[in-house]
Amino acid sequence: MADLNAEDSIAELCRQEGIAQGEYYSWSKKFMEAGRKRLAGDTASEAATGEVQNLLREARDLKEVVAEQALELRLLKKP
Repeated sequence: MADLNAEDSIAELCRQEGIAQGEYYSWSKKFMEAGRKRLAGDTASEAATGEVQNLLREARDLKEVVAEQALELRLLKKP
């Protein structure tokens, strides 16, 4: 994307990059909101939070598998 300088308008930059001004303002709003959240100490993004939840779920499921296998091994080792 072209550099934003005082001589260019948002409309001109959007035209140069082939994006709608509404899209630019939507991205800008999301960017500013995320920045405010980070400055306020909120370090978890929506994507990261979902990813963390998925990883925690996967870890829990894997622990269950390991526990089941350990139990099976104990049962197989009994005389």
